[in-house]
Amino acid sequence: MRILLVEDNQALAEGLSTILRGSGYAVDVVADGASAEAVAAAEAYDLVILDLNLPEMDGLDVLRSMRARHNRAAVMILTARGTPEERVRGLDLGADDYMIKPFDIAEFEARIRVLLRRQAGLRSSIIQHGGVTLDLASRTFSSDGVPLDIPAREVALLELLFLRAGKVVSKDAIVQSLTGFGDDLSANAIEQYVSRLRRRLSLHGLTVKTARGIGYYLETVTPAP
Repeated sequence: MRILLVEDNQALAEGLSTILRGSGYAVDVVADGASAEAVAAAEAYDLVILDLNLPEMDGLDVLRSMRARHNRAAVMILTARGTPEERVRGLDLGADDYMIKPFDIAEFEARIRVLLRRQAGLRSSIIQHGGVTLDLASRTFSSDGVPLDIPAREVALLELLFLRAGKVVSKDAIVQSLTGFGDDLSANAIEQYVSRLRRRLSLHGLTVKTARGIGYYLETVTPAP
């Protein structure tokens, strides 16, 4: 899942981006409103975390521009501006959540999970396909209650396929979701991740199928004896 963090406080931006990347999210960081508007228009994000007091362009104007472009990314406003009038204005302009600084990190992470779950159209944090269960709260996979040992990049790919189950996920969408600025993820690397996931999932009633020339999708199978 890909997140845009818009924050002009460098120390806070570095701290939050480290936490988010440690949780497996692809994170891009910009420090002013004009850059945020341009990047949000050019790139696809699942979530935008948006400060309001920004150089060059106020965060509410960034939000207004996003929604005018029919950008459907979830938006969490994260700001020191916390009067009831400002909160109402932000939500009316299209924000999905509003947090006031200072804030609790555990609550911040929990709200992110809720927003990403809503983006995927899910009510529960538990998703099951075949014999494999994804817990979105912990971002872990298990089968019959036993955790599956899956490397971080493959976890991110499998989570994306789970959240879009029933649909083919294009290679371009995979690259956009799993990488941030400056990251490189080749088609060959994606194929290697998919191949390894197939081997890991083969005993658990699930596989990753290829839609030739398009991308990949989940399919349930009969587990190998």
